[in-house]
Amino acid sequence: MKKYLQSCKTNFWKEVFEAELNYILRELKGTKDVLSVGCGPAIIETGLAEHGFNVTGLDISKEALDQAPDSIRAVVVSAKDMDFPDSCFDAAIYIASLQFIDKYKKAIEQTARVLRSGGKLLAMLLNPQSRFFKEKTGNPASYVNKIKHTDLREIETTIAEHFSIKTEFFLGIKGQEIFASRQPNLAGLYVIKGKKKNPE
Repeated sequence: MKKYLQSCKTNFWKEVFEAELNYILRELKGTKDVLSVGCGPAIIETGLAEHGFNVTGLDISKEALDQAPDSIRAVVVSAKDMDFPDSCFDAAIYIASLQFIDKYKKAIEQTARVLRSGGKLLAMLLNPQSRFFKEKTGNPASYVNKIKHTDLREIETTIAEHFSIKTEFFLGIKGQEIFASRQPNLAGLYVIKGKKKNPE
């Protein structure tokens, strides 16, 4: 965890987090109560709290959540076993975390349950087509090699069972350079934006 937190302080990762935060702030307009699933030490979530959101961070790692500030409500639990009442959040976000969850389909099902009618889902997925992803997988020590799900279409189909969705590639990464790009070979992230479907 210490090594991860040190890497987060580099200029490269600061730029990545800032770009992600600005994107999330735009997408979460009109919401207040936000659940972040797999939030780790809650770096971006801290930014959301500073912008007035009520943020609940969920993670299976107590060590990671111990790093989260007091402005974040931290809950140690598995994403597939969310212990929240039905319809208690306006939005849920997965910041490069969904693909690392074993039973991600159950996690999505639980996410839909805890969101209010018309609630928003924002899932930022690592893009396996990107140069960034391919470079990371070439490094045996990289966190990217712990990823469990790389089939973006399958994930998209699962989310579409519960949400009306839109998708886009986001965040061009080339070496240490961050830039705007929606090209699949350059964009480090594939974003799925969902609105909870009303029950039929």
